Amino acid sequence: MVLTIAGSDPSGGAGVQADVKTCTVLGVYCGAAITCITVQNTKGVRFFSPLAPELVEEQITAVLCDMPVTHIKIGMVGSAAVAAAISSALSGFSGEIICDPVLAASSGTRLIAESELEVVLKNLYRRATVLTPNLPELEKLSGKRCPGENSLKEAAEILFRSLPSLRALVVKGGHLDSPGQTVIDYLFLAPGRQTEIPHFSKRQHPRVISSNTHGTGCTFASAYAAFHLRHGSDLLAFAKASDFVGELVRLSSTARLGDGRGPLLHYLLKGNEIGDS
Repeated sequence: MVLTIAGSDPSGGAGVQADVKTCTVLGVYCGAAITCITVQNTKGVRFFSPLAPELVEEQITAVLCDMPVTHIKIGMVGSAAVAAAISSALSGFSGEIICDPVLAASSGTRLIAESELEVVLKNLYRRATVLTPNLPELEKLSGKRCPGENSLKEAAEILFRSLPSLRALVVKGGHLDSPGQTVIDYLFLAPGRQTEIPHFSKRQHPRVISSNTHGTGCTFASAYAAFHLRHGSDLLAFAKASDFVGELVRLSSTARLGDGRGPLLHYLLKGNEIGDS
């Protein structure tokens, strides 16, 4: 099973709600440990409150000591203290840890203090086997501006050098300038850690003009976790997660839910061949 560790979104578009829905439509069981309570809707995050670190740690420990968790997806942590508690709870975990470095909401609201980011990097992201940042998150984590494909490769090399457990880096392409009306997602594999597999891959799909993009990052990371659980391959997990989110954005584009950035409608892809193949 997948265990998601993330914040709660009462509007259902992002956070653990998006993670559980994603895994469910892809045929994977998903548990959820809450890190933060957010007050938000499609118009943005009003405020958030991290839970007590010991409560977060106890949630995770309760699941790990009882259930067959092979993949953990981590999203919003909210504070350095919560990140340290998560790291402590995962000290004996030997499975996959897919981290979606949620640093800010799509509305621009910061979801972790700038002063605490370095602590989160040292305490939590160093355990990650997979990271799934968007472009602003990649630039923040690597300390490098990334105007083009070559600079993405250089940023990936920086993170592979600094994060000892990191095997795969996925850069989500929604913020990238791509040729024509396309979105390009990128996969980088750490050199020397996966022989016989190319260390660089990309997936392209049409750019859909839609206001319903709330939760795309959460959905991508949890889809990657679900597909990796099912297939055991970073290349397949990346390709299928990219196709899944691209198609979900397309199918959700005509919906009208809320007055801001609407959510993805995960149920539209239930039983779709992207998940079944």
